[in-house]
Amino acid sequence: MLDTILCVDDDPITLMLCKMVINKALFSNKIITAKNGEEALNYFKTFKDGDSDIKPQLIFLDLNMPVMGGWEFLDCFSTTEYSEYNTIKVIILSSTIDPEDLEKAKKYPMVLDFLSKPISKEMLEYVKTKIQI
Repeated sequence: MLDTILCVDDDPITLMLCKMVINKALFSNKIITAKNGEEALNYFKTFKDGDSDIKPQLIFLDLNMPVMGGWEFLDCFSTTEYSEYNTIKVIILSSTIDPEDLEKAKKYPMVLDFLSKPISKEMLEYVKTKIQI
């Protein structure tokens, strides 16, 4: 079981479903949520400021969000400013099935996989094998 994960999605129903499925699957002790990429980046800035010490071990990331989408988040998260977090793996969890998005995801070394919504217990079992927990 992971200690902490971060779910980044603008849809409150998706976030609620993620929490429910993750809790039922005993996948993580703590689930942190962010409504967009900017909110997620701000969460990581709290570590630098010493306001938080709970670093997620995995990020579930939606692509299409207002303010800052998943691609913009990954672009920022890949910079040297966030290099101390580059061991955190990202699972893109999106409703898109565009082959170009699948190829684009491969350009980010922290992206472990690209999975289709909605999250399911079977999906979490698969993710466990990918991250070996």
